[in-house]
Amino acid sequence: MMHHKYMLPLLFSWSLFLGAGLTATPGQAASKIILSKGQTVYVPIYSHIYIGDRERPFLLAATLSVRNTDPDHPITILSVDYHDSDGKLIKRYLKEPRQLNSMGSMRYVVKESDKSGGSGAKFIVRWEAESEVNDPIIEGVMIGTKAQQGISFISRGRAIRVR
Repeated sequence: MMHHKYMLPLLFSWSLFLGAGLTATPGQAASKIILSKGQTVYVPIYSHIYIGDRERPFLLAATLSVRNTDPDHPITILSVDYHDSDGKLIKRYLKEPRQLNSMGSMRYVVKESDKSGGSGAKFIVRWEAESEVNDPIIEGVMIGTKAQQGISFISRGRAIRVR
């Protein structure tokens, strides 16, 4: 049986732990669904990151994921353009607009061996819809492995223009 002088701090610690999980922040309680008829979205992409004191490049494969979160309406992806660290256009991934059905997803991959984007690469994605819809989730997923070391992370797109 635990001595009473240890019980009070232990109970206090558990009450803080349990209470923290039950408290909602104002952002959680008041989160609103944002509707839009279109956006231009900037998505940071890393074709490599730097490791160690010598800042050696660690190559990464990148996947751009576009997810239509609207349960009722399609959206149209107008362009998916890949730019390097200096902002120079490297590749246009779409030749013509593409419809993305409600709750549908699409992806575009930059191979691990493709270093052309650099550590400051980015995708610029433009989309539109006929009516106001839930904003899609557009993110970059980076992953790389070398020997027995692996790294993966995501970067969320940010709207830079709204239609």
